[in-house]
Amino acid sequence: MTTRLAVVSTSPFTDRILRCLASDPEGPEVAFHVGRRHSDIMTASLSRLQPIGARAGTLTDEPYFAGAAMVSPQGHHQDLWTFVQQFLRRDPAFANNPHRLANALDYADYFHILSDMMARELRSRNVDTVLFFNIPHLAYDTVLYQQARALGLRTLILTQSLFQARFMSLRRIEDLGRLPPCADVSSPALGISGEEALDLFYMPDTQTEALGAALNAKDWLNLLAYIFLKEPGLLRRPARVGALARRMTELKCRFPSWRDPFARFFHVSQFDYFETLAEFEPVEADVTRPYVYAPLQMQPEMTTSALGGRYHDQVLALEALSKILPPDVAIYVKENPKQGAFMRGPLMWHRLRRIRNLTVLPSGADTNELIKNALCVATVTGTAGWEAIRRGVPAVVFGQAWYGDFPGVTRYREDVAFDEIVAPFDHSRLEAVAGYFVSRLHLGVVDRHYARCAPTAGAGTEPTHASSAIRDLLLGRIEPTFPG
Repeated sequence: MTTRLAVVSTSPFTDRILRCLASDPEGPEVAFHVGRRHSDIMTASLSRLQPIGARAGTLTDEPYFAGAAMVSPQGHHQDLWTFVQQFLRRDPAFANNPHRLANALDYADYFHILSDMMARELRSRNVDTVLFFNIPHLAYDTVLYQQARALGLRTLILTQSLFQARFMSLRRIEDLGRLPPCADVSSPALGISGEEALDLFYMPDTQTEALGAALNAKDWLNLLAYIFLKEPGLLRRPARVGALARRMTELKCRFPSWRDPFARFFHVSQFDYFETLAEFEPVEADVTRPYVYAPLQMQPEMTTSALGGRYHDQVLALEALSKILPPDVAIYVKENPKQGAFMRGPLMWHRLRRIRNLTVLPSGADTNELIKNALCVATVTGTAGWEAIRRGVPAVVFGQAWYGDFPGVTRYREDVAFDEIVAPFDHSRLEAVAGYFVSRLHLGVVDRHYARCAPTAGAGTEPTHASSAIRDLLLGRIEPTFPG
């Protein structure tokens, strides 16, 4: 029987893969496509709460309650909170194309409306499988995932790996990082050199020490966009605008040029955030003392809001960590180089300051040096944990890290002991398990940003590579990377 597929595909890159998949004689029938304007439902209509129609109109074309959503009393609170924190990425105060939700009850109401509409579409279109080209983390796709699971439908989640032209697959979000037993694995070991730095193309080059200069054209455009969209009354107060510009210039000159405080959409809260951050710029890390290195992850982002569980609150993870550390062990925290003011309010910094032996390091502190000299690295799901075990440094993770079952990694639990976290591990065993993991990856690219990592054009980047693997996953010919 042909699979009837609902799919979230939001870029031309994954749309090409989807077309290859649908044209395959053994491929699925696409019953419901959430994506761009040519799709059945346009994502912007869901995230901005605007009536932007696509092929099937908008989900709100049917105005009546369908009673289709499956709401579990046990999981309702967590599902709702996950939705709220993910939808906050479009907070009206910080986004230039925001939604229209103003308070906690608005978010809860929209969650229930969207859950009902998504479940209605899944049922009315007789969908049996839902495909995601990334871990659901944009609120609307999370609700689709939640309802698909509640209705007993199959789900298949794909997400790109750091290995060239290879992607991961899983059925449930909680399966990420859960490898099947590999004691008798015969796949080739993966050679891992601790001295080889990872090429993380999505991170800025933090080695440039030159301080920022005067405001450029983009800074002025961001300031003007803020005034027109958020505070048009300032157009009648040129002195106030001039004061903002002077404050922007002073702040920009306090940070390295790669750490531009106003590179993205401007908001006055960025002053408080970056002025607080500037307090830590003169601090130097003492790498001769015992410490745990805990680099913060960017928020809001998939790695925390979808994969962090309760530890999407990264300070909560640090508070839990502090309770098991010996008194003489410090925690060195470094802000994510791409983070802005959003989700980094004054109370977060106050919570950090309340943790004994915690030091916030400057933005440009050398991550490689901090990892190399640490007793261990602590992260929710960040790549820093993978960088650590590559160098022989143990890691403790608080969320669903893809490398969570690798030697040298401890999954945090309330009864974990510090000695367990910092215990040495066998590098050859790490290479064996990493080789086993790579053997379970699929050839192809399902995220356009990673196509640039392929050594040559066409080396696993053609849509047919990914679509062939997806077809075989849907047909059960191959097992997901993390089978659950």
